[in-house]
Amino acid sequence: MVTQQQTAPSKDFPIACLGASAGGLKAYTELLETMPPDSPIAFVIVNHTRNTGSLLPEILPRHTSLPVVEITDGLRIETNHVYVIPPNYDLVLCDSTFRLLAPAEAKGWPKVITRFLCSVAREWNGQIIAVILSGLDADGVEALQAVKAVGGITFAQNIETAKFPDMPWHAIETGCIDFVLPPAAIGRRLGNIKGPIRPSPHPS
Repeated sequence: MVTQQQTAPSKDFPIACLGASAGGLKAYTELLETMPPDSPIAFVIVNHTRNTGSLLPEILPRHTSLPVVEITDGLRIETNHVYVIPPNYDLVLCDSTFRLLAPAEAKGWPKVITRFLCSVAREWNGQIIAVILSGLDADGVEALQAVKAVGGITFAQNIETAKFPDMPWHAIETGCIDFVLPPAAIGRRLGNIKGPIRPSPHPS
């Protein structure tokens, strides 16, 4: 009996990590409202929270035509979707699938954005886009250099429009941010991406 060879899942489309916490809902909605209904990007919302329940899977569909999915362990990532991390988990990407893990930081500020971005920088062959939006603390900052090292693009919300500017301010201070813009302007730039983009070669 002849068996069909399974096609390996694509790992060359752009992934955009949208990281925020306090004040993030407004930023998420303003960014996603600008996106076309057939975006070639997978958007992953990684909220810097621990014990707070998330209503994002219910709220965000009012602001985007893209399918909004709460992440479950083992879910395969696809383009043209908005994925939302559930509360009380860390998140990594492994072989094109999401893995939900116990939080690495039992106390203190979570590093859920940092952990996810570092895993994508290790795993992904396509363009990586890091977007740091309104929030407290500096989650995500430690991963920006890794994202840039594999040819990724980095955005930070301009602090004038951020309800809580700590996270974007710390990101900008690293010198690793390519664009500082309001969320809607970030969305418009991402909306110009038309398909897979190969990252720049790794530095020797």
